[in-house]
Amino acid sequence: MNPLTLVKRIQNINSREAALGISEEASWHAKYKDSAYVYAGGIPFDLTEGDLLAIFTQYGEIVDVNLVRDKGTGKSKGFAFVAYEDQRSTNLAVDNLNGAQVLGRIIRVDHVSSYKKKGEVDEEAEQKKREERGVCRAFQRGECTRGAGCKFYHDEQVRRIVN
Repeated sequence: MNPLTLVKRIQNINSREAALGISEEASWHAKYKDSAYVYAGGIPFDLTEGDLLAIFTQYGEIVDVNLVRDKGTGKSKGFAFVAYEDQRSTNLAVDNLNGAQVLGRIIRVDHVSSYKKKGEVDEEAEQKKREERGVCRAFQRGECTRGAGCKFYHDEQVRRIVN
């Protein structure tokens, strides 16, 4: 679906809720009460994390900004995830910044139901995946240079048996 159509839909829902006087508990925002992150898309490519801070701090204290960048070039991909200290700030940001124009571009701001920071990978799940893939043969020979980034299981006991 076109991002601008999504912007208009969210704006229509917000205006209907305001006109009907719907409570905070009955609002569509209540579905996201456990997430303090918002998604921001359509961001001008030359904006930095500092620029995003300046825009989004209007609605609350920010604790994390993840401006997604291309791994090779380091250039912005035009979207970001922003975390607020207080989840209620996400409602304000979505209601007020969704559809706003920034440097000639209309940005889309929406709730994120579940977001994990890059460093918060579930270690138990990762270990289980590695075990399912099998033991790293290069590790057994003492030649694996990937370390924790290896997608295979590094079993010290198996290594000792092989050597």
